[in-house]
Amino acid sequence: MKIVVAPQALKGSMDAPEVAQVIARAIRTVYPDEQHVEVVSMPVADGGEGTVRALVSATHGEMRSTRVTGPLGKPVDAVFGLLGPTEKTTERTAVIEMAAAAGLTLVPFTWRGRRDPRKTTTYGVGELIRAALDLGCQEIIIGIGGSGTNDGGAGMAQALGARLLDRDGHELPPGGSPLWGLAHIDVSGMDARLQRTKIRVACDVTNPLLGRKGATMVYGPQKGALPTVVMELEHALTNYAERLRDDLGKDVADVPGAGAAGGLGAGLLAFTQAELLPGAQLVLDALNFGEVVKGAALIITAEGQLDEQTAYGKAVGAVAEAGRQVGAKVIVLAGRLRADEAALARLGIDVAIPLPDGPLTQEESMARASELVEAATRRAMRLMMLGQGLV
Repeated sequence: MKIVVAPQALKGSMDAPEVAQVIARAIRTVYPDEQHVEVVSMPVADGGEGTVRALVSATHGEMRSTRVTGPLGKPVDAVFGLLGPTEKTTERTAVIEMAAAAGLTLVPFTWRGRRDPRKTTTYGVGELIRAALDLGCQEIIIGIGGSGTNDGGAGMAQALGARLLDRDGHELPPGGSPLWGLAHIDVSGMDARLQRTKIRVACDVTNPLLGRKGATMVYGPQKGALPTVVMELEHALTNYAERLRDDLGKDVADVPGAGAAGGLGAGLLAFTQAELLPGAQLVLDALNFGEVVKGAALIITAEGQLDEQTAYGKAVGAVAEAGRQVGAKVIVLAGRLRADEAALARLGIDVAIPLPDGPLTQEESMARASELVEAATRRAMRLMMLGQGLV
């Protein structure tokens, strides 16, 4: 019997590789005979936080660290990953989380208790891309969740060789607000390697760059923007979008996902050969998950909170669908269960097992996460063994 262990991270408690290790260990306490039970560990992610570690662990790749420009211009040490080799290709693939270089957690509060997204830059994201290119990567996967920026990816483009010029021919300073003065974009100095590099972007939002549902109006306040700042940034990105259209021939403002990560989605579309894709499916495709689950009788996955939104962009929903495609049963270990049986069935989940073993607070459950995952897995395996004995 083949069992695939494919959890995502339990945020705040354990990353996906740690969860996978605990589940696999618990399975072996119930099924110690490796000849009769094959356990395949494949930690997954949805393109957000934890994607780099999940992909590197699952492909036996390697973590790298490099110093880049942080969102406020100060150096930060950012990690990224190189995926392990596959049978299909010898090309190197890097995986990057934009939050490692320009995430909201890297932006401190001001003395007034607010952040200022007018000043933050994605320059470090461009430096991460360049680091991957320097290592010979022909493909780059970028997760763009957790952004602390609102510059439309302008900083990223500058780090990769674009020149963003005002009416006097001077280079614009970093940040979203200066884009109101953008008069010309010069891409003659862009890194030529970008033209032959495939970039896939994990993007689970459909916001355009501009307007009521755009990058600034929806997400700007979450990054500290007061109403006056929101309007200032909206005007700046409007001018930026016009320059992308007129100077580069890239009309990306209304593309679904262009507003992701403060408009980084738009910048990636305009300046690179990028494709915006649903995060969970992108990750599973990178892991060749459809092949991994072939022949599996059971898939065990895990989720911090299981609800009907799990179907939309989350890794567990994609894992369950992959299980359905090959006829495998799917068990989900859930920190919090907020879906009824009908909803679980629609997701392709056969059984959901809550992790808490009693009336625990969220803090207690998070502190005991490893213990609870192991105990829940053992319960699931013993019930399965009991069912096999009754057949």
